[in-house]
Amino acid sequence: MTTRTSAWEKALRYLLMLGVLAVTVGPFLWQLSTSLKSTTEDIYACPPNFLPERPTLDNYAGVADIIPVWRYALNSLQVAAANVVTNVVGASLAGYALARLRFRGRRIAGLAFVAALLVPLESIVIAQFTMMRDLQLNDTLIAVVLPGAIGALNVLLMRNAFANLPYEIEEAAVIDGANVWQRFVRVALPSVRGTLAVVAIFAFMGAWDDFLWPLIVLSDSDNFTLTVGLNFLHGTFQQNPRLVAAGTVIAVAPLLVMFACLQRYFFRGVGEGAVKG
Repeated sequence: MTTRTSAWEKALRYLLMLGVLAVTVGPFLWQLSTSLKSTTEDIYACPPNFLPERPTLDNYAGVADIIPVWRYALNSLQVAAANVVTNVVGASLAGYALARLRFRGRRIAGLAFVAALLVPLESIVIAQFTMMRDLQLNDTLIAVVLPGAIGALNVLLMRNAFANLPYEIEEAAVIDGANVWQRFVRVALPSVRGTLAVVAIFAFMGAWDDFLWPLIVLSDSDNFTLTVGLNFLHGTFQQNPRLVAAGTVIAVAPLLVMFACLQRYFFRGVGEGAVKG
């Protein structure tokens, strides 16, 4: 038996969705609008003018003239790409081992990954910095990548995705003579592509948006990531909000592109790797 939704309930739902959309997407659209406004337009006008009167890309060129934004973006891209590779490979291997292999200490290992989620970054950042210094990796992009090379959340997502696969699939592969590596590569991995996309997106976003750790471990401006580079010269930007907005759009654009490319797998992967209580 189906129930029909009344008109006012539909209207309330749409109003709530519009409210959420305004809160989540509105600030970015405003930054995009501000970045396209020329210096002759008043960005503080009341009521605010959302659409630029004379759209221009001069603000983006201005950001590139003030700081080496493309070098910083390349550094961030290298860090994010390395973080994606290490998390996809490492989390899938660890997740498969926790879900499918039987070994002593498997439950303790799983609890260790859960416990790692409860540890705030601020409580271990000094230890991480000391470790990077002892390894003589300070002020390198490798030092930026290593602490987030394999995220505990990503391991748990992969573990639950593999655990939800029917055992019968791998039993058929065992009968055909497949070993553990063959079952992992040819049977298990293709079945959890959605969760792999989720891990890749989380890893890329985490590395691209990270600010605190790169700020601590990097001192040479040539190695700055984009978030650190933009903030480091915030004193230059503060007199021109249009440049701040342009820098923000430059920083967010790669995340939007990546999510647009992987969104089909992302929503499917959320269900695959959902952490069950």
